[in-house]
Amino acid sequence: MTTRADRERLVEEADQGDHLCLAFADDAEQRRVATAYVLGGLERGERVMYFADGRAPEQVLGWLREAGADPAPALERGQLVVTTADDSYLAVGPFDPDAMVATLHREVADSLAAGYTGFRVSGEMGWALRDVPGADRLGEYETKVNEVFAGGPASAICQYDARRFDADALAAFDGRHPGAVAPEPLYSSGLLRLAPSFRAGRRALRVVGDVDYQSAAALATALETAMGWPGDITVDMSGLDFIDLAGVRALVQTAERLPEGRRMHIVELTPMLRHVMHVVGWDRIPALTVNAGEGAE
Repeated sequence: MTTRADRERLVEEADQGDHLCLAFADDAEQRRVATAYVLGGLERGERVMYFADGRAPEQVLGWLREAGADPAPALERGQLVVTTADDSYLAVGPFDPDAMVATLHREVADSLAAGYTGFRVSGEMGWALRDVPGADRLGEYETKVNEVFAGGPASAICQYDARRFDADALAAFDGRHPGAVAPEPLYSSGLLRLAPSFRAGRRALRVVGDVDYQSAAALATALETAMGWPGDITVDMSGLDFIDLAGVRALVQTAERLPEGRRMHIVELTPMLRHVMHVVGWDRIPALTVNAGEGAE
């Protein structure tokens, strides 16, 4: 079964043929990904379009300047276009998936005809939460638009603010994308990677690699960050290879510190480790659940 981890790639590795979903929960993550994606396309000689909604176009251009790039030459020659959702997705009034797909096909063809190496586009999708005719067809669009990018000289990143889209909608839109943007890790070494992620549209902490007595402190720090997220904490262990007692204690101690009404859900833990936690009795801590399958209730 293909998991979200299998679908994720770093924004710096985004390539032609990609149609990626960016689910973000803070402004810094959106800015990091959008800036890297736009500048990466310009450096590769691609034509780049950005459809802003929650941000003003000038703010997006400011991100590029603050990253050390002057967008003016690319804007002047037409290699870079930064506009709004109203002038792109909603240019003809009600949102029409078929018309938007046709528009993107034309943009790809025009980009190649103008001598660019390809086309890339990124759009902020918050406009769909407004009272816009046709916004209920966004899921249909995300499926249909795959044909524009699959195997072609084009790519896209669709941006969904997890603070605005509910978990079910976020999971549904994410599932219509062949890939997703990998978030910046909270910790990364040769043996362990701790990164924010999303499961079923809800924020999660993914643990990949080995957790031993040397890296248990890094896990505890990442869990402390996760405590600042709203709602329950989900810890995705699908990429875990090994965890020792110090690592398990970091999980248990964090769960014991959660305020009343919040829980920690440890998911995709191996049968052996679930058995150990059961024998010791850690799975009977009120604020802690240990699940084998697809996430927590």
